[in-house]
Amino acid sequence: MKMKPLVRTIATSQLFGPLVALVAACVFFSTQSDRFLMGQNFSLILQQVLVVGILAIGQTLIVLTAGIDLSVGMIMSLSSMVMTKFAVELGVDPLLAIVCGVAVAGAFGALNGVLITRVKIPAFIVTLGTLNIAFAVNQIYTRSETVSNLPPAITFLGETFKVAGTTITYGTIFLLLLYFLAWFFLSQTAPGRHIYAVGNDPEAARLTGISTERVLMGVYTLAGVLYGLAGLVLVARTGVGDPQAGQTENLDSITAVVLGGTSLFGGRGLIVGTLIGAVIVGVFRNGLILMGVSSVYQVLITGILVILAVAADQLTRRMKK
Repeated sequence: MKMKPLVRTIATSQLFGPLVALVAACVFFSTQSDRFLMGQNFSLILQQVLVVGILAIGQTLIVLTAGIDLSVGMIMSLSSMVMTKFAVELGVDPLLAIVCGVAVAGAFGALNGVLITRVKIPAFIVTLGTLNIAFAVNQIYTRSETVSNLPPAITFLGETFKVAGTTITYGTIFLLLLYFLAWFFLSQTAPGRHIYAVGNDPEAARLTGISTERVLMGVYTLAGVLYGLAGLVLVARTGVGDPQAGQTENLDSITAVVLGGTSLFGGRGLIVGTLIGAVIVGVFRNGLILMGVSSVYQVLITGILVILAVAADQLTRRMKK
């Protein structure tokens, strides 16, 4: 008898759909390639989703408030170029250069927040605008030139260590730490619960004494800081500052959030689901590569997955009504 409530709880959990999709994908690709289930391959999948996984944390915070951020990739790219150029060309201490890069990303996030809360411009329009602004500033500032010969302090997260013969990067540990902190923030603190409240019903949240503008400002600023941290992981993985990076990560981060079960209408979702969503994208791309499938089909399948996830969210909302 005790098993029935447990089964019902699991089946109705927000993580049920993403977990089923992840397990199904792993089972399928394990039948297509002997290399898929190897520990080294799973480590590679996690390395491949590091950047998008961190960006998706910030995107999740924003989507939980019923917003959207299209500027994530360009803010990350600009941040990464600031920290690499400061460290290499200006001779700034690497740790201070990292702080400067993250601060630039946080400033762009704050700008998004101000325009959305004070000027009352829709998030879609604001972040579309700052996407283009960040891209233009990045190209002007860097003259579209790549920065190399980075100091070890900036590339540290790209270093590896071995566990049971499997190579793991410090960036992977950093990713998991950020997700733990995000989980704690959203589930165990009052500001985290306020984010859900604003996403569910801004007016009701305001009437209970929650400053919706302050919540949104905090969310967009914090998201910007996370984009800066993603920029650090990006340069650590690639070993260079690339001004052309970040041009598809906005859509990839939204994909991870949606596949993880977070509702685009706000107020519903779990940060653990976002991590699962990012891994799902990584698993599909890795599995298709092992099968020798063209990259264009990887994009096709990702698009189909996003539509199915949003359709499932719409169906769930209608059933609750």
